Amino acid sequence: MFEYLNGVITYIDPTYVVVDVNGVGYKVQVANPYRYQQDEKATVYVEQIVRDNEQALYGFYNLEEKKIFLHLISVSGIGPKSALAILAGQDLNGLIQAIETNDVKFLTRFPKIGKKTAQQIILDLGGKISQGQMVLGVEPTVLSNGNQNLEDGMLALESLGYTTRDIDRIKPKLIKENFDSADGYLRAGLKLLTK
Repeated sequence: MFEYLNGVITYIDPTYVVVDVNGVGYKVQVANPYRYQQDEKATVYVEQIVRDNEQALYGFYNLEEKKIFLHLISVSGIGPKSALAILAGQDLNGLIQAIETNDVKFLTRFPKIGKKTAQQIILDLGGKISQGQMVLGVEPTVLSNGNQNLEDGMLALESLGYTTRDIDRIKPKLIKENFDSADGYLRAGLKLLTK
């Protein structure tokens, strides 16, 4: 329902912040509320989750963090609070690396994540999220040189069902191209992926 809230942080609690948007205070549960400052103007990306006995807004510092949260809660045994606990570590590149390299030990260091749940995370998310994503302001491992058409083309490939692992494999070849539209990168990417 909501994509983000743009307002002033009026209250900071150990588990949530209150974002005042035009006189309405939204209580937003976040992984690390102390990333925000009291009375600062901020954009908080949100996901509304409605359960039988509660309705809650979960907030994220950036869109990449939100995407990883959505991936995490899609795993059986991971609820929103567990996903926030994982995000609180702020080592999202380490998290992605652990998933891609089957590092169960790294994943079990998070609260309420046992060996079985860690293995389920690896099974469900392997190949779906990649270190090539922008995470907490860290540049991707393969730079696109600020080429928005290339990025849009890669997102289109992902929406067609190709894994980020497949896309990252062909991205270096596409960076060398100079198409003037996302469609050009999409078509070239499809050719490379279907060889």
